[in-house]
Amino acid sequence: MEGLLTTNNVWMMICTALVFFMHTGFAFLEIGLTRQKNTINILFKNIFIITVGLLLYYIVGFNLMYPGFAEDSSGILGFAGFGFDAPLTAEGALDLTYNEGYTYWTDFLFQGMFAATAATIVSGAVAERMKIGAFMIFTVIYVGIIYPIAGSWKWGGGFLDQMGFYDFAGSTLVHSVGGWAALVAVYLLGSRIGKFDKEGKPQAIPGHNIPLATAGVLILWLGWFGFNGGSVLSADPELTSLTLVTTCLAAASGGVIAAFVNFLKYKNLDLTMFLNGILGGLVGITAGADVMTPESAIIIGGIAGALIVFAVAFVDAIKLDDPVGAIAVHLICGIWGTLAVGIFSTNEEHTFLIQLLGVACYAGICVVSSFIIFFVLKKTMGIRVSEKEELEGLDAHEHGMDAYPDFRLNEH
Repeated sequence: MEGLLTTNNVWMMICTALVFFMHTGFAFLEIGLTRQKNTINILFKNIFIITVGLLLYYIVGFNLMYPGFAEDSSGILGFAGFGFDAPLTAEGALDLTYNEGYTYWTDFLFQGMFAATAATIVSGAVAERMKIGAFMIFTVIYVGIIYPIAGSWKWGGGFLDQMGFYDFAGSTLVHSVGGWAALVAVYLLGSRIGKFDKEGKPQAIPGHNIPLATAGVLILWLGWFGFNGGSVLSADPELTSLTLVTTCLAAASGGVIAAFVNFLKYKNLDLTMFLNGILGGLVGITAGADVMTPESAIIIGGIAGALIVFAVAFVDAIKLDDPVGAIAVHLICGIWGTLAVGIFSTNEEHTFLIQLLGVACYAGICVVSSFIIFFVLKKTMGIRVSEKEELEGLDAHEHGMDAYPDFRLNEH
């Protein structure tokens, strides 16, 4: 028993490290797809999210997300207290019977890595024009309170879990939770200067480092081995292997189909659309990676890739400005992946209507809560930088730094 626990725990720790490494991927992707003058600002937000996110998850988040709902509870809101106490044996040692797959400490750390991801999704969508202070306040509230409450509805044994809603690794619980908030934020924030011309037609604002964005996507793909593979919650050889196969096939299918559909629609081979197609495939398979056949994974990823192309165009058409395509990737493909469980799952207990109900419930809590947070911030401290700050860059005005300073030899 102890040897199996050790093996499982080591696998979970490796997966925890891989999910942590995904924050490097998010950072690279976001700065690569945006302009040089805002690089420090984006990196600062990403570092803030992971550091503060972990502290908040320790203080309140973990026990909000896993409150231990009583049998007669509504399964909507519970709280097991501030901080957490690991279960101990009578002798005072860590109780290894807590979970056959991993220790209590590993459980906290693995789940804590997921918590920060939701705010990272919002970071990319609001890039290049949001006040750093307002974003930091939003992150504290959304990651510290809203995400764990929403997570408790399924992963914490809440009412959606009791109804049979299924989300293996977070197409909805992580990606759509971030995607809904990104949608609200972009709507209230407004578009970047120059994104739409006088006739309202979208104008391309190229990112300053596409090679870095490409590296970011490949790092994210690698990190998904931990994101989905770790969600098995053990080192079970059959289930972890299947999960990684479906994850990779969906990613590959998503990328290829996005590039192909984009070529048919726009007659060019757009690398950024290729990259977002890969991410769309990954997000799409995340809800059911452990209950899909390889063939179903390819279909799910392919549909996600096609959705990316049309979703990006739709977001532009309704005059919303999302610099990195976060709404298309995380919200649209997150919804699709969650509904796909009700269509393709090998488990007959998973139904489309329950999956749809889960999507609606998460839309409700995320849209309402994020709107309240952003609206209050907008009416009090403001959420958008001045026109001068936006044109000259947030790095200089909010951080007093340059990501790429000119180095000259000291001439004497």
